[in-house]
Amino acid sequence: MTESALHQQTNPAEPPQAKQQIRRLVWKIVIATLILMAIGSATRVMNAGLACPDWPLCYGELVPTKQMNLQVFLEWFHRLDAALIGISAIALAGLSWWHRQSLPGWLPWASTFALGLIVFQGVLGGLTVTELLRFDIVTAHLGTALLFFTTLLVIGTALTPYQGTGTAGKTLPIVSLSAAVLVYLQSLLGALVASRWALHQCLAGRELCAVMYSHIAGVAPPTLATLAVVLLSWRTPALHPALRQLANLAGALLVLQILLGVATFRLHLQVEPLTVAHQAVGAALLGALVTFTVLALRDQAQGNDIKLFSKKELVQT
Repeated sequence: MTESALHQQTNPAEPPQAKQQIRRLVWKIVIATLILMAIGSATRVMNAGLACPDWPLCYGELVPTKQMNLQVFLEWFHRLDAALIGISAIALAGLSWWHRQSLPGWLPWASTFALGLIVFQGVLGGLTVTELLRFDIVTAHLGTALLFFTTLLVIGTALTPYQGTGTAGKTLPIVSLSAAVLVYLQSLLGALVASRWALHQCLAGRELCAVMYSHIAGVAPPTLATLAVVLLSWRTPALHPALRQLANLAGALLVLQILLGVATFRLHLQVEPLTVAHQAVGAALLGALVTFTVLALRDQAQGNDIKLFSKKELVQT
């Protein structure tokens, strides 16, 4: 019997309570992070990235009431949400280490990694202001936010109760992980296009067209990989309903994302809500694929346990 199992028997109430508390906190941070990325996108398309000329304060104040307008509010609220997420990440790491005896051994380290990402994200956020929205820093800013978002999703999904059917096999987790990586890379390309205003420059003066066309051509690999996840899920018998639902969700988000991408291109990024929705749906698609991958891996592991148990039973009989 492991130390964790012995601790659960001697004090059965504490471990589930700590685990549930941490799981609820993780999912709250996930939602806040998705909102943060949407607000960050709105800040960019509204040209509000430098609405607060200083950092971490805004016009030297916590709340710049005198200078407040829509652009200042977007940048200020973006920083406020980021600060709340940072405090929540500190709480997550602290709780994970405090209750480490009754939690999975990987959890304190994963929460510490998430905390490190949000600290780095904060540094990048400050540099976007002090370096006047330099495109490589802006791109890294979104890339780190997406990595933090996926890390939280992995933690939350791993802590969520799940009894798989053992039918996911080896192929589904690999394909879904590949799709998630491709969507992440495509999101970075999109951030590069946005941070360099490549679409505007290409249409106006035929500059940076290679950057824009690379993002357009880059749609193909993640699209094919995501469709493969959907088709394999449909063709896998007795697959867990949660995996089927996530696959269908990923397929729907993929179609919506492509439609939004076409609309933003056709309208030359003139409709700000479409541009914000494009990035938010991309993050949601990445989240669906990451969640699918974690559950598929858990399903595969449970299937291996079932096979191992069956072999032991046969040997004993």
